[in-house]
Amino acid sequence: MHYISDRSRIVLVQPPVEDFYLTRKRTQPSGLALIAACIREKGFKVEILDCLATKKSKIIEWPDEFSYLKPFYGRKDVSSFCLFHEFRHFGYQYDHAANLVKKRQPFIVGISSLFTAYSNEALKTAKAIKRIHPGCIIVMGGHHPTIFPEQVLSCPEIDFVLRGEGETSMAELCTALRDGTGLKHIPGIAFRDKTSTFISPPHWTDNLDALPLPAIDLIDSGFYRRRKKNSIMVISSRGCPMKCSYCSVSASSFHGPFRQRKTENVIDEIKQQIHNTGFIDFEDENLCLKKQWFISLFTQIKKLCRGRNIEFRAMNGLFPPSVDEQVICLMKEAGFKTLNLSLGSISKAQLKRFRRPDVRTAFERAVELAARYRLECVSYIIAAAPGQSAESSLDDLLYLAGRKTLVGLSVYYPAPGSPDYRRCMAENILPDNFSLMRSSVFPLDNTTSRIQAVTLTRLSRILNFLKSVRDKTGKIPEPEPFSGPVSDVHFDRYEVSRRLVQAFLYDGKIRGISPEGKIFFHPADEKLTRKFIEKIRDIRIKGIKSGS
Repeated sequence: MHYISDRSRIVLVQPPVEDFYLTRKRTQPSGLALIAACIREKGFKVEILDCLATKKSKIIEWPDEFSYLKPFYGRKDVSSFCLFHEFRHFGYQYDHAANLVKKRQPFIVGISSLFTAYSNEALKTAKAIKRIHPGCIIVMGGHHPTIFPEQVLSCPEIDFVLRGEGETSMAELCTALRDGTGLKHIPGIAFRDKTSTFISPPHWTDNLDALPLPAIDLIDSGFYRRRKKNSIMVISSRGCPMKCSYCSVSASSFHGPFRQRKTENVIDEIKQQIHNTGFIDFEDENLCLKKQWFISLFTQIKKLCRGRNIEFRAMNGLFPPSVDEQVICLMKEAGFKTLNLSLGSISKAQLKRFRRPDVRTAFERAVELAARYRLECVSYIIAAAPGQSAESSLDDLLYLAGRKTLVGLSVYYPAPGSPDYRRCMAENILPDNFSLMRSSVFPLDNTTSRIQAVTLTRLSRILNFLKSVRDKTGKIPEPEPFSGPVSDVHFDRYEVSRRLVQAFLYDGKIRGISPEGKIFFHPADEKLTRKFIEKIRDIRIKGIKSGS
């Protein structure tokens, strides 16, 4: 092995992703930008290689462990309520990413591994880099190596793991490796020595305001533009004081305590990026949990952004009891167009399992206020969790049918570090592969079967389509049998989808349409579809637009 003579160069890598879909606006490597800023303060030359900052994607073979999905995703559906079909590699190919790293000749390469479902892509990236640029030292950090340090270090290409929040730890590690000093004092570090593996507890930053502002100049902002304007992500707090069973962040030793930045510090970050910005997403778990802090922050933001036409979002979902009229009025004035709400479920039994309170009264009030202030609403529920019945999730869907909100149905997946993950492990119902820890593959086949989970997902899409029809026409389509083939490949997608929904309401069968205009049936749980149709007749389905 040859070693790098210039010990001042560091490259931080966001790996590619392999999945059925990718939400580009949520993949900005903002965490790497903050780590880069901390490393810069130590005198290093830092670059970020964002393997996702490209429109390139390639259809690839499904992993073998996904084979059970073939009946669900086997045919391409182009209707307005389709799910998935093609499995893709999003971003640079592994060898290409490794060659880009080699060109920069870094002494240390830091690789982000945030989500367990994509941990294999992070490891493949590390292996390619080590093979093509063998002299570098590879450090891996993020949620996955925080929880599974030994498994990550079993990959010989990984030299170090940093557990917890890596800004100061990475800067200290780079300095120690450059200067040849000791390593065991570095917070959150894990590594192999000659006889054993050394693992420190996860490290958390006590004072978020002491961190430098992110090195945004290292992010390819042009790639993340929306409507020709920059799109940015802001995290104004970390951790969560709640104890939801399904979440690895809530009151978890793997994500640290709940901490908020000073409002002035958040404003300074926005000022740094505000030029030509049109969209700002707050990625906090609970943005308005502390009302006075929220009021102070967005009063300043409203003044700062006046006349700039910037849209704000909080896509992780807000806790309904923290949302009142003063909060929603300020959100509207600041530039929010959509209110994302976290409901979870309306089932008291399921809420008890989730360790969440019943927030229905506060939720309904928030939805009413959103309509009054002309904010569109998206409400999140969870389905197919351990112990959760399909009938309970169907009741959640039917409840939201009569509210002025879109449905965001999230199929449960075991989040490593969460109480539910430990429960799944104890009950021996965990998926066999890390790659199955994602919603799109219906990972559990427990009290809600996979065919029921697929059906609930399709019903949520159909319900949202019905809401869009209500907004567009003022009424819901009448049940009618599907008549006649669709042979024209230039068919009207909305019109054909409307006819498919009418046929579904007539006979309970969920149909799709191929790009060539061929109609086919999706597998579905007939008991659920028929109950949905039976119950929906007695509900006045509401759209999301004012007056619908």
